Amino acid sequence: MELTRLRGFRDLIGADARAMSLVEERARAIFERYSLKEIRIPVLERTQLYARSSGETSDVVEKQMYTFTDRDEGETVVALRPEGTPGVVRAYIEAGLDRTDPEQRLFYSGPMFRRERPQKGRYRQFYQFGVEVFGRPDAACDAELLIMIDELCRDLKIPFTMEINSIGDHKCRPAFREALVAWGRAHWDELDDDCHNRIDRNPLRLLDCKRDAKVTESAPKSLDFLCDECRTHFETVKELLSAASVEYVVNPRMVRGLDYYTRTAFEVMAGGLGAQSTVVAGGRYDGLVETMGGASIAGIGFAIGVDRMALALEAAGGAQPKKPAVVIVPLGKAMTPQANVVAQEFRSAGLDTELFSPERKLKALLGRASKIGSEFVVIVGEDENARGVVQLLDLKQSGQQAVTLQEAIESVRNSAKK
Repeated sequence: MELTRLRGFRDLIGADARAMSLVEERARAIFERYSLKEIRIPVLERTQLYARSSGETSDVVEKQMYTFTDRDEGETVVALRPEGTPGVVRAYIEAGLDRTDPEQRLFYSGPMFRRERPQKGRYRQFYQFGVEVFGRPDAACDAELLIMIDELCRDLKIPFTMEINSIGDHKCRPAFREALVAWGRAHWDELDDDCHNRIDRNPLRLLDCKRDAKVTESAPKSLDFLCDECRTHFETVKELLSAASVEYVVNPRMVRGLDYYTRTAFEVMAGGLGAQSTVVAGGRYDGLVETMGGASIAGIGFAIGVDRMALALEAAGGAQPKKPAVVIVPLGKAMTPQANVVAQEFRSAGLDTELFSPERKLKALLGRASKIGSEFVVIVGEDENARGVVQLLDLKQSGQQAVTLQEAIESVRNSAKK
């Protein structure tokens, strides 16, 4: 049997892995500046968690979850997590934070799993970097998260478009749902089978019709049904974004298909990704904590599709493979201890350093240094060691000179700054 990876799963090597890491590193750095704290949640949860949060009729629960029976948990059916928000909300409630310290600003990261048809930008194991903020019902919080997302996309230098909408709340959304149901029945022949099933169970998802996007152009718009409070909330979000010079587009057909979502909904689309262009999606979910057994606490969050964001980063040319600043070449086994000392000095100076094998010929090692993109090579030989110097080779300029170790470090550091 040939051992190959499973369909829909990926190995991330070289530039692909680097792009993923860059997205996660930049997200972490920016989110921490916004005073968000990390939370780590399990990869396995009870299947019931997702049925309660996403709904029994959602595509995630009905079709996409990887589930099995855990015999160590009293025959409990468990699932590999298909998304992060339900696990974070469960942890928030289980820790009693909804009652003792409800205002929390959290971020998480890691792999998620959904058994769906694989294609570029959509995998069965994918990675998310998400944010959940609890205890903040105000529009300023919505705007702050959107400003943060805008900062991340600009930091990564990817082309993007931010779309926002408001889907109302428990007071005004029922009328919007009723209007969608009536519209769906009136346009039955124009909708696909999935939408036929959604008309009564999840009418907001009618706006995701896959047969023909133009079908929904005549559908009711959520903005036309907003109550005064929801309209004021949305107008405040827009004003705050404009004041922060954040560009956005109002998309009245963008919705969230789950009942606990309220008011602000948003997506970010990146250029150059084709059909799978959504790299960030989120919204306000003031009813979720209570739905899952906690107190009545407001919430808002979003998830970054790290895989797609990394693809956008690569397409924009911003994910070049990381190269060592310098490689160290010991001339023979006897010089390996000193070469280790030299390598550690470069690393202590904050320079990426690779130590080569003492058992290969110098010509082969210089070829290897050029292949991996290192600009400098430091040769550690017996004669040089006796004189207290090293040979510094500048592969870019084709130059070589005997210098002290500190001089070599300064030369490499100055070049790295350029």
